[in-house]
Amino acid sequence: MRQLFCLSLLSARSFYNTKQANMSTSNAGIQTMMLPSGRSIPVFGQGTWLMGEISSKRNAELAALQRGLDLGLTLIDTAEMYGDGAAEELVGQAIEGRRKEVYLVGKVLPHHATRQGVIDACHRSLKRLKTEYLNLYLLHWPGQIPLDDTLEGFTYLKDQGYIIDYGVSNFDTADMKEALTLPGGDGIVTDQVMYNPARRGIEYDLVPWCRQRAIPIMAYSPLEHSPEDRRKMLENPALKLVAEAHEATPAQVALAWLLHQNVIVTPKAGTSKHVEENRRALDITLTEEDLSRLDQAFPPPHKKVPLEVR
Repeated sequence: MRQLFCLSLLSARSFYNTKQANMSTSNAGIQTMMLPSGRSIPVFGQGTWLMGEISSKRNAELAALQRGLDLGLTLIDTAEMYGDGAAEELVGQAIEGRRKEVYLVGKVLPHHATRQGVIDACHRSLKRLKTEYLNLYLLHWPGQIPLDDTLEGFTYLKDQGYIIDYGVSNFDTADMKEALTLPGGDGIVTDQVMYNPARRGIEYDLVPWCRQRAIPIMAYSPLEHSPEDRRKMLENPALKLVAEAHEATPAQVALAWLLHQNVIVTPKAGTSKHVEENRRALDITLTEEDLSRLDQAFPPPHKKVPLEVR
């Protein structure tokens, strides 16, 4: 059994060590990945979930986003759902005067995802963000409204220049397969899903399926969703041991591990110090020994796992 397990780990290692041919480095030193549209996207950026909701934290959060831009973390991921638009307003203030530097990702709620609803929601987001366009617009998760309608709205927004690219979030393999059969489905450039060392279920079928079609995965909750789950993951002995070897924190190693998987990562940071700590994950190069240790602590899936969503 141990021999079979080790062979499985080696097979997984070989899969993830195969660097995609569509990777390059931006002027800011942040690696970028090519989307199916032919446009590039930074592989590391800033998330904004729960930001903008508490007035006493606003100045610190604003400073964190701006410090991130200074450090080259120009990808900012937000959504109309976050604080009912409060996060978008915060981002709008943070990027004022710097819009050309920023790769801006927004999301529309499923119950707004009719053709006209998508258009209206996008315009509301653009107003809060104080910008004329989004680089990438995602359907936040599958809903009751037919995806055909949503894609029609996305196509209109793209044709009019309000969005540059569009994609989806929280779509499992079957959802993606269906989406690509619809009119406008071939315009989907990414799928944003929960992914971190402790949540590897997507590796069984979703990741290979997307990679075969050069559709990048965006990883949300890279350091887990709840404080309890985050603490459990970051206190894992193997993760702590690898962190000590690199004179890093377990969180930085977890982010470096995700980057090694060739996915797009957007951790949230509410302070300038925190965003600086996140940025250091880009300087960590994990060894084969590190990766083996982490695989044993957080084993890859050996069967289909239901998509985990927050």
